Amino acid sequence: MRYITCLLLTFLVVACSQPKKSHPEDSLSSDTIRYAQGFTVYHFNDYTSVEVRDPWDSTRLLQRYLLVDRDRPVPGNLPKGTIVQVPAQNIVVYTSVHAAIIDQLGETGRIIGVCEPRYMDTPAIQEGLKAGRIADMGEATAPNVEMMIDKGAELVIVSPFQNSGYGPVEKLGIPILEGADYMESLPLGRTEWIRFYGMLFGKEKVADSIFRETEKSYLDLKKLITADTPRPTVISEKKFGSSWFMPAGDSYIANMYADAGADYVFRDLPGAGSTPLAFEAVLDRAIHADMWLVKYNQSEDMTYGDLRAEYTPYENFDAFKNRRIYSCNTGLVPYYEEFPLHPDYLLKDLIWVFHPELLPGYTPRYYRKMKE
Repeated sequence: MRYITCLLLTFLVVACSQPKKSHPEDSLSSDTIRYAQGFTVYHFNDYTSVEVRDPWDSTRLLQRYLLVDRDRPVPGNLPKGTIVQVPAQNIVVYTSVHAAIIDQLGETGRIIGVCEPRYMDTPAIQEGLKAGRIADMGEATAPNVEMMIDKGAELVIVSPFQNSGYGPVEKLGIPILEGADYMESLPLGRTEWIRFYGMLFGKEKVADSIFRETEKSYLDLKKLITADTPRPTVISEKKFGSSWFMPAGDSYIANMYADAGADYVFRDLPGAGSTPLAFEAVLDRAIHADMWLVKYNQSEDMTYGDLRAEYTPYENFDAFKNRRIYSCNTGLVPYYEEFPLHPDYLLKDLIWVFHPELLPGYTPRYYRKMKE
C-alpha cells in the first residue's frame, strides 16, 4: 500500500507540473471564434497559445505562438512554438493592413519601422516617419536587417505567402508573426483576427468591441438583400502581365459579392486566394457579365479610354460596352487600410453598386462609376 501511495503521488506531481489548459468556458475556442478559421486560441495558467493554421494545407500548422507576460520569467516546459513577449513593443510591420490594425488598437507608438512606406496611408504612420520615430525598413522582399538590429526590433509582423521564406530576417532570432488573415474565406473571419492582434498588446476588450460593432453593422446591411432580390452577374479586377488573377470562390471577396446580392461568375474556382487565368479564358466565360469591378492605384481616376488604351480587347466585355464598370482607385482612398477591419464599409459600397435603390442618397466610400 505504501508503494502504491508513493506511485500515485508521483503521478500526481508529474501531472501537476505539466501546463494545463483552462476550462473551455475560459478560453477562446472554436465556439467563441465564430467566423475565423485560420487561428485557435488556448489559455493556460502562465501563457496563451495561438495556433495559426496553414491556409494552403489545412492538415498542418503554419505556426504556434506562445504569448508570455514580458514582466515575468519565461515559463519552463513550454511546447514547441515561437515565444512572443506581451505587451509587444519595438515592432516592424511589413504591410499597410497590419499597420492600420495596430493603429485602430491605439498602439502605433509601438511600431519602430515599416516596409514600403509609400503604401502606408495611415496618418499616424506617416507622421511617425516624418518625425523619425518610425524607420523606413526598405522593401518587404529585402528589408534592412541591420536597421532592425540597430532599432532593437522585438517582433516582425508579415503577410505570409505559400512556400515563401523571410531570408536573413529568419536568422536574427526575432519572432516573425505570420498574419494570414487575408486568406480567410469570410469577411468577418478576416476582421475577427483583431482578437489575436489585440492579445499582443493587452487590448482584448478593445479588439472585441471593434469586432462586435463591425459584425452588427455588416449583418444589418446583409439583411437588405432578400431571397427575391435580383442578382446581377459580376467579374473582378483586370489582367496583370499575362495573367488575370481572379478571386477564388472561397475568397472573402467572392463571399462579399454574394452578401451584397450579386452572382460572381467565377464562384466555382477552388480556394480562398486568387487564381491566374488567361485573358481568353476570362473573356470566354465572362463576356456577358452584367458588371465589372476594378481596383487600381493611380494619381488620377481611370476612364474607359484609359482602360481601352491599356488593353484594347477589354472593350469586348458587355460591361464595357454597356458602361457598367465600377472602379476603386486605391491611390486616393484608404481601401486596403480600412476594409480588413471594416468589411461593412465595403459591403455598403457593393450593395450600392449592385442595388442602388436599397441605399438612396448614399455616397460611396471606395467605388465610383467609371467615366468616359
